[in-house]
Amino acid sequence: MDAHGASLPGSADLSPTALGRLARPLERALGTVVSFFAAVLVVSEVVILGAGVTARYVLHTPLIWSDELASILFLWLSMLGAVIALQRGEHMRMTGLVTRVPPRAQALLEAVAITASIAFLLMILPHALEYAQEENFIVTPALEISNAWRAAALPVGIGLMLAVALLRLVRFGSWKPVFAAAALTALVIALFWLAGPALKPLGKLNLLVFFVGVVALNVFSGVPIAFSFALATFGYLALTTSTPLLVMVGRLDEGMSHLILLAVPLFIFLGALIEMTGMARAMIQFLASLLGHVRGGLSYVLIGAMYLVSGISGSKVADMAAIAPVLFPEMRQRGAKPGDLVALLSATGAQTETIPPSIVLITIGSVTGVSIAALFTGGMLPAVVLGVALCFVVWWRYRGEDLSHVARQPKRVMTKLALIAAPAIALPFVIRAAVVEGVATATEVSTIGIAYAVLAGLLIYRQFDWRRLPKMLVETASLTGAIIFIIGAATAMAWGLTQSGFSRDLAQAMASVPGGHWGFLGISIVAFVVLGSVLEGIPAMVLFGPLVFPIAKAVGIHEVHYAMVVIFAMGIGLFAPPFGVGYYGACAISKINPDEGLKYIWGYMLALLLGLLVVAAVPWFSIGFLKT
Repeated sequence: MDAHGASLPGSADLSPTALGRLARPLERALGTVVSFFAAVLVVSEVVILGAGVTARYVLHTPLIWSDELASILFLWLSMLGAVIALQRGEHMRMTGLVTRVPPRAQALLEAVAITASIAFLLMILPHALEYAQEENFIVTPALEISNAWRAAALPVGIGLMLAVALLRLVRFGSWKPVFAAAALTALVIALFWLAGPALKPLGKLNLLVFFVGVVALNVFSGVPIAFSFALATFGYLALTTSTPLLVMVGRLDEGMSHLILLAVPLFIFLGALIEMTGMARAMIQFLASLLGHVRGGLSYVLIGAMYLVSGISGSKVADMAAIAPVLFPEMRQRGAKPGDLVALLSATGAQTETIPPSIVLITIGSVTGVSIAALFTGGMLPAVVLGVALCFVVWWRYRGEDLSHVARQPKRVMTKLALIAAPAIALPFVIRAAVVEGVATATEVSTIGIAYAVLAGLLIYRQFDWRRLPKMLVETASLTGAIIFIIGAATAMAWGLTQSGFSRDLAQAMASVPGGHWGFLGISIVAFVVLGSVLEGIPAMVLFGPLVFPIAKAVGIHEVHYAMVVIFAMGIGLFAPPFGVGYYGACAISKINPDEGLKYIWGYMLALLLGLLVVAAVPWFSIGFLKT
């Protein structure tokens, strides 16, 4: 198993048969071709968005087609990246059960991880082809080309993933578990299909069957998270509704095409550049000189760094991608456990959800009518409260850390390190200033960071290894594909929940809870922790914001205060395993097995929950600085 905990089977025990030997060069050749085009797409996105910023702000002649072209290429990048991730075994999956069963059962579960993925790809491929054909009649507004050029990325990507998965199955170490897994997968699908007429009358109980039962069964069996979500959604729509499955492809497309997500690959690439150019080393040396002699010092730096950069990109995954590669190597050298690192990174993701310019805050303002300026003002201090709660956990865990080998740096050395690190430390402020001053959007601003890092590496730090660029570009594409494919599958699942009427029923149930505004706050925390574990912040707020905010106002809760409470509750659900998508995003960014973080994350989640209760109980933290 690789560091991601996502290794698909066949990597440890490759088939020595002639068929297996034939599959290996085919898989390698396919991977090389896909990696080349994916790397070209990453470079293209940087160039296109950078050109858009330059044309609009420097030349004062905006390129009306740049965002549209970037969006088209982004879907292709995400799908090709998902293909690379499947080939490299980098799709997120939980392997806690898989690694604890006897070898024979483990081989079977590993094979099931592939056959279940193949089953979904086979079932969705015809609908993806139909979707691309339907999009052929739509003309894009700026480029005036058929939207099929963009939509074709879905069937092409799904077809390539299917080819890669089949090749990995051929390379499996033994045919016996492969045939057993294929038979088991086919049997389960057949049983569900035969049970379809009995499932339809169950109504909303099917939500438990598919979105709890099927998801849990797949996740704990080691099926990649994205495919677990997708299989449950496909089954629910196909067997219990009359919805055309073409719609599911559309929801996958919608989830993977949100323009703000373009920041993900660009910030992942920026993080790699920061490390390669020596900016990371300069920054770490300075930060270590300040807090290195303090027990758990770099963990405090991680909490503070996420607070500083959070919201700049509009994507929490992109924020983590900018921080983790900088801090984690030094923290590992100081003895920090990988599981603790990814657990703290996940916790800071939830802690900083309310830092402006948060896209979730903007979404709440747009769908509920609450002042976005008030939300921005109210979001700063509650994040500090939760940050302090995390610092207590860090203090407790590292109170016995041996720092006898770490000497406190003299002021002269600290000053020198500060001067060296100044260009690197300035980067987050340059990026934030570009957003605030309107130079670039939250999506485009990462290109400014990339340009800044390239110039700093070439001119200031004199460290730029051109030979590493191809590998960095492919890794960026792979990580992007793994993350965005999960988000697409989660968006489709969220749509399925919405169509069931679940959102309306939930709002009515919450309104009937006794206890006035305290009872409503309590049930809101519970509900949004659960919702956060299956929905991204933006879909959840679009679905439930207009329903629950009027109820909060009616029971006497300030809208800004309520917004902070539900955002943090949703953040805790989003970054808490086993269902929280954000947790797997943190694992993907960190290249750490999801299982390793389970031991450590609950302490941080408890601290966040206690911090949330403080924020909920003391409205001043949210509204104390608002203009009356």
